[in-house]
Amino acid sequence: MKLNAYLNFGGNCRQAFEYYEQHLGAKIVMSMTFNQSPDQSNVPPGAGDQILYANLSIADTQIMGSDTPNYEPIRSSYLTLSVPEAEVFDKSWKALADGGEILMPRTETFFAYEFGILRDKFNVLWMLIREKPMQ
Repeated sequence: MKLNAYLNFGGNCRQAFEYYEQHLGAKIVMSMTFNQSPDQSNVPPGAGDQILYANLSIADTQIMGSDTPNYEPIRSSYLTLSVPEAEVFDKSWKALADGGEILMPRTETFFAYEFGILRDKFNVLWMLIREKPMQ
C-alpha cells in the first residue's frame, strides 16, 4: 500500500512543479497538458496549455497535480517536509517562503530543532520540520 498527495492548482501547476524541482530537489516524472490528452472532448475552453496531469517525485513520495477549473486553495491540509540537515532546511524554507506567507515562523519546539508553517506562492500549505530524536 502507498499514500500519495494530489494537488489542484488554478493554472500554475507547471510553474509550481518546476519551482519545486529547481529548489527542493524534486523531479518531474511525468507531465501532460490538456492539449496532449488523447480525449479532447472534455478539454475546458482555454485550458489547452494547462496541466491535465503531472507527477513529481520528492522525498521518497509522489505528488500528483493538475490545473483545475473552479480551483480553491488548500485550507486545512499541509504537505509536511521532514528535513534532517540544517542547511537543507534553511534552503527549503527560504525557497518556499519566497513570495509566500509565513503562518508560523520557524522555531525550535519540544519535538523539533526547527519547525515552521507557511503557504508558498502557489497557495500550497507546507510544514517543514527538522525533528529531534524522540525518547
